[in-house]
Amino acid sequence: MTGKVVDKTFNAGVKVETANVDKREMQYLYREGADYVFMDTSSYDQVHVSPSALGDAVKYLKEGDSAVLPTYNDEILGVDLPAAVELTITETEPGVQGDRVSGARKPATLETGLVVQVPLFVEVGETIKVDTRSGEYLTRA
Repeated sequence: MTGKVVDKTFNAGVKVETANVDKREMQYLYREGADYVFMDTSSYDQVHVSPSALGDAVKYLKEGDSAVLPTYNDEILGVDLPAAVELTITETEPGVQGDRVSGARKPATLETGLVVQVPLFVEVGETIKVDTRSGEYLTRA
């Protein structure tokens, strides 16, 4: 439940209860107060999820995105995002003509509030792919 790994040794013949984790594909709809509202894509039920259950995934979620939410006894354990998501740049410094140093980066704020380092040629309004595991810029979308 906490996400921690616990090292335990059991004697032979000890029965251990199996944890049945159900993974459901859900679509992020909107934010209501502090909670995030997801809709189950198969039953159309809506679920309110606290930001603490989602962790860093809130930096990559925008309305309409799909994600897999693992649940145990109807409690959300976390969120499984795709390896990369497409987000639009809302704020960054303009690139200067001739300023094309190889590997140079500048900070860019995305539509979810996430700040990533992008190449100098990327401008406001462009959509980029961001790696959800590392939070790094991958490419233009």
